[in-house]
Amino acid sequence: MEVLRRTVDTLDPARVEAAVAAVTAALGANRALLVCGNGGSASDAQHITGELVGRFLKERRGLKAICLSSNPAVLTAWSNDYSYDSVFARQTEAYGEPGGVILGLSTSGNSRNVIAAFEVARRLGMTTIAMTGEGGGTMAGLSDILLDVPSRSTPLIQQVHICLYHYLCEQVEARLA
Repeated sequence: MEVLRRTVDTLDPARVEAAVAAVTAALGANRALLVCGNGGSASDAQHITGELVGRFLKERRGLKAICLSSNPAVLTAWSNDYSYDSVFARQTEAYGEPGGVILGLSTSGNSRNVIAAFEVARRLGMTTIAMTGEGGGTMAGLSDILLDVPSRSTPLIQQVHICLYHYLCEQVEARLA
């Protein structure tokens, strides 16, 4: 627990606030928040969108949060016919919009399908937010806002991501209430 606390304490508060402000502005204007990741990060993407579409701590209207990692028909059809590397990019083309936000989770920062989605999102005029491990990998260069956890330990990175996105959900809800 001490390692987790110390790691959370090293995060840049200005970047965290920038992420909260970007997501709040987009959702407040009824723009989409797209969220994606692979493996454990896919589960986190589902968790985030579930909290925002449903509720986190307060009763409120549903928010336009879309998980790109959770539709098996889209994931398998596109991956089979084209490539898993572009499965999130295709959905970003379909659901993304200027003024929207994409949040990509990747402990390495090098997930090709998340990178491809960020490239599409930038062309669409979306804000790109990356939650990664130390340094941000390739995603760092494509991110408007980088929330990189200063660690190479996947479990620790994922634990800090949970703290980050719970804080994000709490703040978005408070600001839009």
